[in-house]
Amino acid sequence: MITDMDYKEAIEWIHSVNRFGMKLGLDNIKRLTDALGNPQNKYKIIHVAGTNGKGSVCAMTASILKEAGYKVGLYISPYLEEFNERIQINGVNIPNEDLARLATQVKSIIDGMVSSGLAHPTEFEVVTAIGLKYFEEQGVDFAVVEVGLGGRFDATNVVTPLVSVITNIGYDHMDVLGDTLPKIAFEKAGIIKRGIRVVSYPQEAEVLDVIKARCEEEGAYLSVVDLDDIRLKATSPDGQAFEYKDLKDLRICLLGEHQLLNAATAINAICYLGDYGIDIKDEAIRRGLENARWPGRLEVMKQDPYILIDGAHNPQGAGVLRKAIEDIFNYRKLVLVIGVLKDKDVDGILKTILPIANAAVLTKPDNPRALSAAELNDRVKNIMPGLKTYCEDDIESAVRKGIELTDRKDLLLMCGSLYLIGEVRKILRKM
Repeated sequence: MITDMDYKEAIEWIHSVNRFGMKLGLDNIKRLTDALGNPQNKYKIIHVAGTNGKGSVCAMTASILKEAGYKVGLYISPYLEEFNERIQINGVNIPNEDLARLATQVKSIIDGMVSSGLAHPTEFEVVTAIGLKYFEEQGVDFAVVEVGLGGRFDATNVVTPLVSVITNIGYDHMDVLGDTLPKIAFEKAGIIKRGIRVVSYPQEAEVLDVIKARCEEEGAYLSVVDLDDIRLKATSPDGQAFEYKDLKDLRICLLGEHQLLNAATAINAICYLGDYGIDIKDEAIRRGLENARWPGRLEVMKQDPYILIDGAHNPQGAGVLRKAIEDIFNYRKLVLVIGVLKDKDVDGILKTILPIANAAVLTKPDNPRALSAAELNDRVKNIMPGLKTYCEDDIESAVRKGIELTDRKDLLLMCGSLYLIGEVRKILRKM
């Protein structure tokens, strides 16, 4: 008989499962959810895949459903500051004791699987099983579920949603998903199930062709967001006011043109629920969008000077970040604090963001896959030899150095890996 774990033991066990690596496929997660009574079939689901913008769309969709009076689970990854962020209900993280209890239950199932000769589930499969079961126990009406990696063989694809959402698709995880946009799109489109509703962010033509083909195969109904349906009314570092189709007086706190498209994607997903007899009022959409928060993404942490943090961890995300800065902020000089993982397209990120920097503090995210500050500095110097740089492996030292280099009329931008941004956010909130 397995001994009940406390929270600390549960977190240590979950992370220890990482040694079993990443195995794409649904066999293990199906065994886990079967043993748990298939909790994912007990509530309505909106399933969200994509390269960039998944989290923002999930946050906005969940916020709208909450404002409409529903009890809403939100499953996301990774977390910024606290592991429990990955499993939420109506904006409240799973309590430590519930996480520990469910981890104990899942571990017991896995011990039985392994003893009978089956493969050990991965960390992501373990957390997915815990999240899906917690949502059932708590009686959620809806769960908004974010894909971890890809879609077709992602553990979350054990769900059958009312609506599948595909956000902006770009180049990331190419070693797993493929080295062309159509190959990546094929994996993401794997979340499209027979006869369901599908919403897509505006995509490259070759990506949209793949999504359309998948929808035709499955008899699914596709809606694609059209940029022409969005009318921006005002933008500032405090947020954006806009109209979408016949919806007036919309406002989001999230910054950047891409967030308008993400908001429209969330609205389309919500409106598709009407096909299932679920009518969400316009006022719930307005309140939900305005109240939606997605920390660590183009988030203004302080003003005078502006300190901005963003988890841009691929060239596409870096491009979106750069455009938003150029569109929204006025500043004399830009000081950059950046840290990235070595398995990302580091040069692509740097070539995009370095040209707007007047100085750069290079640091190391808290992750075994991180580049050291010195290694990152070598890459920076290859791209912009004349840029003044500072190396600080310690994240708090890097934050303080960035602040020291920034005057009141400047902009301090801290970006790169979310493993960096989570730590930076903690540090800044204590200052």
